[in-house]
Amino acid sequence: MANFSTSLTEPIFTTSYRVIYADTDAGGVVYNANYLRFFEIGRSEMMRAWAISYSAIEKQDFILPVTESYIRYKAPARYDDLITIATSLVELKNVSIRFHYRITHARDGREQLLCKGFTKHACVNRQGRLAPFPDQLKTQIKSIFTKKKS
Repeated sequence: MANFSTSLTEPIFTTSYRVIYADTDAGGVVYNANYLRFFEIGRSEMMRAWAISYSAIEKQDFILPVTESYIRYKAPARYDDLITIATSLVELKNVSIRFHYRITHARDGREQLLCKGFTKHACVNRQGRLAPFPDQLKTQIKSIFTKKKS
């Protein structure tokens, strides 16, 4: 059974992104699939700041493709909005990892939830086969659980 929980757990990493015109659709709002890009921005920046960059993981001959994703849309973002992407690592298993996200922005002087969701990733070797996280890599990623909120 699928786990659609999207609650963030400490520590929570935050980063900002300014919506560009190319992110929007003909209706003037951010195109729905671009929220997955925003999740990737949050995840990549968190990993780079708190553990290891994706390029360093790839140099070890591993990749972390998305195997599952979920987004619950609450309100639209528009061109030039400054959004905040909150990301938390919620699960690290032998061959998979799960992140949760919450995207907000300030509107009319208060924070507004735009969407929330998760992505789950498999650890895959260069031959495309599921592989356990190497011990050193797992230790680096696991260190995220002890970071302070950014």
